[in-house]
Amino acid sequence: MDATPTVYEDRLDAQLAGEDFAIAVVTATKPDFYKQAPVVAAAAERDLPAFVIHTGQHYDDVLGHGLREYGLEDHVAADLGIRGDLSQKTAQTMLAVRELADRLDEYDATVLPVVHGDTHAAGIFPQAWLFATNQLVAHNEAGLRGMAPDYGTVSDPESLVADQWEGEWHIERSEPFPEQYDTFVGSAASIYQFAPVELNREHLLDEGYPASVNGRERVPVVGNSVVDAIDMKADHDGESVFDVYPTLEERDDWIRVDIHRRANLLPGRFTALVEGVVDLVEDGYNVNFVELNATRTALENYGYREKLERLADERENFLFTGLWKKHAHVYEFLRSGQCFAELTDSGSMQEELNHIDEAICLTARFNTDRPETVFDAGTNLLVPPVSGDVVHDTVAYVAETPAVREEIATGDHLYGENVGERIVDFLAERRDEGVFEWAHERLGFDAGGDREFDYL
Repeated sequence: MDATPTVYEDRLDAQLAGEDFAIAVVTATKPDFYKQAPVVAAAAERDLPAFVIHTGQHYDDVLGHGLREYGLEDHVAADLGIRGDLSQKTAQTMLAVRELADRLDEYDATVLPVVHGDTHAAGIFPQAWLFATNQLVAHNEAGLRGMAPDYGTVSDPESLVADQWEGEWHIERSEPFPEQYDTFVGSAASIYQFAPVELNREHLLDEGYPASVNGRERVPVVGNSVVDAIDMKADHDGESVFDVYPTLEERDDWIRVDIHRRANLLPGRFTALVEGVVDLVEDGYNVNFVELNATRTALENYGYREKLERLADERENFLFTGLWKKHAHVYEFLRSGQCFAELTDSGSMQEELNHIDEAICLTARFNTDRPETVFDAGTNLLVPPVSGDVVHDTVAYVAETPAVREEIATGDHLYGENVGERIVDFLAERRDEGVFEWAHERLGFDAGGDREFDYL
């Protein structure tokens, strides 16, 4: 399937005509919508030309709703129409970006794309842009690198918690796949990397990225724009999540389960997670199991979907739902006091629950690319999906141990505030600088001649 970009000329003209610089905020999947929206909003407030390039990967009414929910639809100047599996998306992105770059070349403005996080677009778009234009991009939420604790026993929840909060950790970036690959290669084609916390910056510097070039900072610690997204929905009005799911208001101490990562859909791990959740329900814990597209496929493949449907019919403490359409509903529920914990394999949720005090984060992974939420803030714990017993016992231990619950609920907030503004201010100060350097330029030499060429 070929991807031909849909270009909205009027929106491009509004941002690029007569300008010498603009940022192109790249979105692909649901997390991009709410984490990139603060950058778009901050650019508008500062009159910095900006538009959105949407890859089109999340486009349906549920997954794509964030474009509308966060006011990005009217900013989309190009939709690349990307579809298919990883290989198809990669090939289509390369060709669609080249075609889009040709269209943008009709304007005099330098366009600096800003990709985000560890989505596949964050890995592939920078490479496609570099090959098409000989220019680099900027990377919001850069430096995410997986780490794991030096595990002792996982069958004793008290020891498992101590290993994470008090023990040693090491780099372990084999997961999540392909997200760890995407964030790693995305930074290689970036001129600026915006690190959420100092740990992310240290990872990037250890990998050889320069902290500064010719006295100008390249890897600033800016926080994470998810905090701006949460604040944008702090005064949520309209339909409440409790109108959609009244059961959530009738009971409290809910455990909201959100499992969708590829590795967790492997037979052994997925079985451990589902069996652990079922045991929690049968023990009387209130559980909302959220079914995403990939989750549904796994439930059907392993013969669990009918079991969960029966459980939902039989037990008032089990709510089996599809993906919640409005992100504001997720925030409303997490902040309501009705939710005790989110059992998740989401990266973003680990950040969000660091900022939200009313619910805690339990991460169903063996490693995490947000380890700072565990060993720095203590607002997160890994629940390794070794077996159903380990999943059940770890979650139950946290639920029934007031000291652990209190520790997780009161940890430090790590991700700052006004992050979109900090990113835009940083870029605005550098709008007159180049978006690529050869080695002699980085080293301060004037080798003479033109920078650009057409013969390679």
